[in-house]
Amino acid sequence: MDAVSRIERALSAALSHAGKAGGPPRLGKAMEHAVFPRGARVRPRLCLAVAAACGEDDPAAADAAAAAIELLHCASLVHDDLPCFDNADVRRGRPSVHRAFGEPLAVLAGDALIVLAFQTIARGAGAAPRRLGPLLEVVGAAVGAPAGIAAGQAWECEPPETVDLGHYQRSKTGILFAAAAMAGAVSAGAEGGPWRLLGERLGEAYQVADDIRDAAAEPEEMGKPAGRDVALGRPSAATSYGVSGAVTRLEALAAEAMAAVPPCRGAAELRGLIRSEAKRLMPASLAARAVAAA
Repeated sequence: MDAVSRIERALSAALSHAGKAGGPPRLGKAMEHAVFPRGARVRPRLCLAVAAACGEDDPAAADAAAAAIELLHCASLVHDDLPCFDNADVRRGRPSVHRAFGEPLAVLAGDALIVLAFQTIARGAGAAPRRLGPLLEVVGAAVGAPAGIAAGQAWECEPPETVDLGHYQRSKTGILFAAAAMAGAVSAGAEGGPWRLLGERLGEAYQVADDIRDAAAEPEEMGKPAGRDVALGRPSAATSYGVSGAVTRLEALAAEAMAAVPPCRGAAELRGLIRSEAKRLMPASLAARAVAAA
């Protein structure tokens, strides 16, 4: 089974537990709305790619780790779109969760997805207790304080002049990529530490790419509102470096991510994934300009 099919199957199984009879029906529907239809699923794909590169021998644990990472990512998007943060009406080309189900259910759906992520790990990796603890530690560190995605979001609540852009990006985006890479290794019985740098660089590249798209892409291309960083006064690579400088930074980070792949049998495939994703994330208008200039 290919990686995307594995991820979708694992996510469907996880959501089926949350939507069992007896629970609030609209909560279950709000959670499904946040997770499906799928986005790029880059984080769980990275998780499975690293697991394969490390000699994956427990597909259930790897699938659970990948699904948990994606559930946490989806939860962060639900919260990020709320009126108290981005106040975004659209996500992935359709109404955001708070627009479709109301703000109270959106808050609760995001919370429930976070809990579901850890339930998914417990169910999927429970048969490998020596891996379960390290998996929970890796994923847990990516969620809360002092440097998880909750902390990354909290930096937006600090005075802009006190926020270090690199630190903000590593917390808000890089840490979940680092967790995806490390969790993939741990689920396969390998050490997670050597994979941290790859995830951090790739995650920072994604945040820079998102900043570029917010500044230069059309809303239709993004599937969400554009220009929010400037409107909300948030830290942004496009604001700090200019769009051209941010593109240069993205290219450098993608190169650093490829260089950070530890020696393994799947190194070439991982570098190919990084290269293709960096190209995919470039706004169409900028890509067209680059082709014309060449």
